[in-house]
Amino acid sequence: MQGYIFQTETEAIAARKAAADYMGLPKNPNDTTIYWVNYNYSDLDGFWYITYAEGLEAALGEPIEFEVNFPDFI
Repeated sequence: MQGYIFQTETEAIAARKAAADYMGLPKNPNDTTIYWVNYNYSDLDGFWYITYAEGLEAALGEPIEFEVNFPDFI
């Protein structure tokens, strides 16, 4: 996938905030949309990540390609 990798949750939270600030979110304190994107944690890979969304490079820079491993579900 394309996106952004972070080694700590603090870095992921800061990136999410930077993206929201760039988009001017929340536009209204009563809105349900607070963030433009959210972060996830990959247990198998040991990192936090944000999946790329069009225009996000304006707030976070150029995305990278990376793999996220998901556990097998039976």
